[in-house]
Amino acid sequence: MLAGPERQPQFRRMDDTTARLLTPSVQKLVDRFLAGEPQALARCITRVENQVAGFEDLLHELHEGVGRARRIGLTGPPGAGKSTLTAALARLFREGGETVGIVAVDPSSPFTGGALLGDRVRMDDLATEPGIFIRSMASRGSRGGLATTTREAADLMDAFGFNVILLETVGVGQSELEVATNADTTVVVFVPESGDGIQAMKAGLMEVADVFVINKADRPGADRLKKEIEVVQALRSGNPIIAAPAHHGVDLSAIAGQETNAEPVPASDGARWEPPVLKCAASLGEGIEELAVQLECHFEWLRLSGSLAGRRHRDALQHAHRVLERSVQRRALAVWQEWVVAEGAEPDAELESPYAIARLLASRLSGSADSQ
Repeated sequence: MLAGPERQPQFRRMDDTTARLLTPSVQKLVDRFLAGEPQALARCITRVENQVAGFEDLLHELHEGVGRARRIGLTGPPGAGKSTLTAALARLFREGGETVGIVAVDPSSPFTGGALLGDRVRMDDLATEPGIFIRSMASRGSRGGLATTTREAADLMDAFGFNVILLETVGVGQSELEVATNADTTVVVFVPESGDGIQAMKAGLMEVADVFVINKADRPGADRLKKEIEVVQALRSGNPIIAAPAHHGVDLSAIAGQETNAEPVPASDGARWEPPVLKCAASLGEGIEELAVQLECHFEWLRLSGSLAGRRHRDALQHAHRVLERSVQRRALAVWQEWVVAEGAEPDAELESPYAIARLLASRLSGSADSQ
């Protein structure tokens, strides 16, 4: 297995005038984290997930260690076997000497808001495996397939020293693609029953995939779905000879030298990455090694082509934007609640237009930011 990359700075060092001192209890937690205590990692993730006051200062303090781990996202429709595939990959990476962190996003409970823990139950036999750390997170209404703090949990696992981080999304549709901005390599998992030709040709999931996996390939329809995905890929890449139907049993993809599972062209040749389409049966342990090889090939391609640093910088900027939005939303909620309590609660009060109210509160929001 490839070792994790050298840390690549995502941003130039800025004069930090906004950093706050950590409380003694949080500083003690940071010290335990840096000493390698798994319990401290778990507590840090809990603080981040619950957005306990000061959690962003904690993340800032530990950010210097982020950037070494390979991040692999696994996404796809519900029932595709993502948890079983994630567990199988984790075992294989562990056998190769890697340490593995897993963030498994589960649906939120409608009663408590917590994770339903279905993924954690399916990976229960890995929970006591040395070198593997599993964290289930509730989606909490997020529509991107990940929880809002999934990336930050992965950052903490990265800073803690895990070589590989696996991000498993909640079951998603065609438009929930946040995993692509949180992983170096995105694996889109289908099952043979996904083989509706129109469904396979939809954008979204098809466009973010670095590797396609047809799981549960021991079921009927796997070969047909594999060919449909290959045809769609050929059409997208502008290579119609591969997409053309075979004549008298002739496999045109073989003639064109485009076997999907072949080794990728070296990045030095300037070739673009062509997502391979793999078949596996994770519950039977079949096809996992081939998938691991293709994951390493893609990561090596990213590294040699120079795409890795650019992709990570782009994703870090997008995350910074989300952090900014989260901060503004918190302040806006506080300003709104203060206004409703102080001025907007009278049922007979004459209200101006919503736009005038919004302008008024926006000016107060700006004032609250200046005072902080």
